[in-house]
Amino acid sequence: MNRIEEKLSALREKSEKAFITYITAGLPDMDRCKELVKTMERAGLDILELGVPFSDPVADGPVIQDASYRSIQKGTTLNTTFELVRCLREDGVQLPIVFMMYYNTIVHMGIEKFVECCRETGVDGVIVPDLPMEEQDAMKGALQDRDETILIELVAPVSADRIAQILKGARGFVYCVSAMGVTGQSGQFHSQIRSYLADVRKQSPIPVMMGFGITSPEDITPMMDLIDGAIVGSHFINLMEATEYNLDTAEEYVSSFKQGLKA
Repeated sequence: MNRIEEKLSALREKSEKAFITYITAGLPDMDRCKELVKTMERAGLDILELGVPFSDPVADGPVIQDASYRSIQKGTTLNTTFELVRCLREDGVQLPIVFMMYYNTIVHMGIEKFVECCRETGVDGVIVPDLPMEEQDAMKGALQDRDETILIELVAPVSADRIAQILKGARGFVYCVSAMGVTGQSGQFHSQIRSYLADVRKQSPIPVMMGFGITSPEDITPMMDLIDGAIVGSHFINLMEATEYNLDTAEEYVSSFKQGLKA
């Protein structure tokens, strides 16, 4: 088990749902980004999805696209993001960290080198939305002997005939995209969301997480029996931007959302 699997196993034993947030590395700057992560860990966040900024984030809506652009303008790169994680681990942060990124960034560094950097710095998982099942062999091959870092699979409402194939050998959790299109579509879930999630739940050997368009625990109340946790991205970025990355606001949001999941 790595940190992601250990955390989810512990939550399952307590019958608790997982809460995952997305932030873009390097915002509002590297030092404050580091403090934001520490604050969220103290507030009870279960897993962090850390976005590695990319110039063409095809799966993301305007909020995360803009965040990526501004982070790149501030000089954030894959190497500086690795350094951010290294510093967090040196400071004692044990929060499971998953990179959300695009495949071109990995290929540019070199797959083997990328996987080694994940191991050295303490990156627990990788989500690559533009890497389809049919093209994952090289990535999976590099990861297979490195238990520290795992590839997180995504499924979407159009994946019905491929769920079993996608999740064969999958680890950590499955990221269920709740709507067609890009991130940030607040509350606009797929019309057949319950049947889709039930299908994934039936076939998944690992915990099921729901993401895209979630702002509060109330958004997922109708699906709570079918999922093991929720992922919030664009809404949290908007909240941080509106409050100039106020740490008290971040702590309150994470803490209240986590309590809402327990309720």
